[in-house]
Amino acid sequence: MRKKDLAAITNFIYEAGILSKTPRSGLWYLGSGEQSVAEHSLRCAYIGYALAYLTSGADREKVVMMCLFHDFAEARTSDLNHMHQKYGRLAEARAMDDIAKSVPFGKTIRALYRERDERKTVEAKIAKDADQLEWIATMREEEIKGNTKALMWAKLTYKRLKTKAGKDVGKYLLTTHPDDWWFDAKDQWWVNPHAVKKKDGKNT
Repeated sequence: MRKKDLAAITNFIYEAGILSKTPRSGLWYLGSGEQSVAEHSLRCAYIGYALAYLTSGADREKVVMMCLFHDFAEARTSDLNHMHQKYGRLAEARAMDDIAKSVPFGKTIRALYRERDERKTVEAKIAKDADQLEWIATMREEEIKGNTKALMWAKLTYKRLKTKAGKDVGKYLLTTHPDDWWFDAKDQWWVNPHAVKKKDGKNT
């Protein structure tokens, strides 16, 4: 491997780290919550994979890659929420072009970025819906902490969804408590865990 490529990839790794320090600015207007672009992009990728799984013929790997790179340019431009975008957008496409020129796999990430931005392919539509669903999940998490605006924001975001899988999952996100994956109030474990262990024969 060429030293030039190794140097470029090293710089790319450090640039990716900036995403963990770049805040999602929409939460400023919500009035609660904190999230970095990196945190958003990671969960977006998980959601994208799940939506691609639900969509016959969708390229799951492409969707995941689109989700991972869709906000990568924000390492250079920062994040603009919808209010900011109403008055102007930073040059994300130009930033992505510059990033692409700096790494040996630039053509691949530029193509993924452009495909998603055009939103014509099923993978691009899924990736965009994954982006919106991640925001809905974030809003629901803020809602249960007491933010009275968050549910309204989540419902508005739901209206942006385009794919069947996205809409189906979105309905569940709006009606499922964010703690349901781990907390069941009917489970006696939360009342007397030692008794539950003894009943199961696992008490030591």
